[in-house]
Amino acid sequence: MSGPFGGGVLIADGGLATTLEARGRDLSDGLWSARLLKDAPDEIVAVHRAFFEAGAVIATTASYQASLEGFVARGIAQIEATELLTRSVELARRARDEVASDGRRRWVAASVGPYGAALADGSEYRGRYGLTVEELAAWHRPRIEVLAAAKPDLLALETVPDVDEALALIRALDGIEVPAWLSYTISGGRTRAGQPLDEAFAVAAESPRIAAVGVNCCAPEDVSAALAAARAVTDKPLVAYPNSGERWDVQRRHWTGSRTYSPALALEWVAAGARVVGGCCRVGPPDMAAVAAELGGFAKQ
Repeated sequence: MSGPFGGGVLIADGGLATTLEARGRDLSDGLWSARLLKDAPDEIVAVHRAFFEAGAVIATTASYQASLEGFVARGIAQIEATELLTRSVELARRARDEVASDGRRRWVAASVGPYGAALADGSEYRGRYGLTVEELAAWHRPRIEVLAAAKPDLLALETVPDVDEALALIRALDGIEVPAWLSYTISGGRTRAGQPLDEAFAVAAESPRIAAVGVNCCAPEDVSAALAAARAVTDKPLVAYPNSGERWDVQRRHWTGSRTYSPALALEWVAAGARVVGGCCRVGPPDMAAVAAELGGFAKQ
């Protein structure tokens, strides 16, 4: 299960939720962008399309903060919760179909966020939830099964804060016939839970279920060293899609600091082995258009 990683660099999208917010959508609910799967699906399609038109060839679905338990807790029946997860993949495919006339090949990556994202309390930036690997795997498995059944091209196991959750996600992929990448959220040279990155990437290095590894939802300046740490323990393709460089203040619930995301850094990431390059929070379609222009001949057509 190698996925579409050979023959050039794949340009991924940027921050779906923060782009929705920039379009005037209120995502203060605990479901975050996943709420719009029910309330405003056309808005999600519009953002996927905007990233495609900017040059991205991978759309990451609006399922990052979605969970069956989260939907049910907000009064949504289990069967409808399953339908909403499936819809996240369908909406990305719809956007892909809307731009298909240009003949470019594009992919849909179903987002599988960490357990902490469903808690909506910022704990995905800490990890160490007090759950065992087995408990985390059991929690992730039903959502992965639903998303895989919707037939995305890839699963994006993203913003993983620690090694335990990485192990759980790998275990939850057992029998799933969809290629997946696994990307950690990091701070400096460690996972958010404080583990060295070479140890973190090593747990995925031998897994046939994981087609690529990397980092996301981190500072752009931390990416190159993280990719070097990954390359030291695996020859799998690498992925890189950091935030804008601004930081989320969990207590005040707003972004602080300066933007450091730049197309020039994207060239560094490619030189370090990245085969998927994109953005996360606060990285919008104009940013990805600049990256697409900068990468030029590196990009897979």
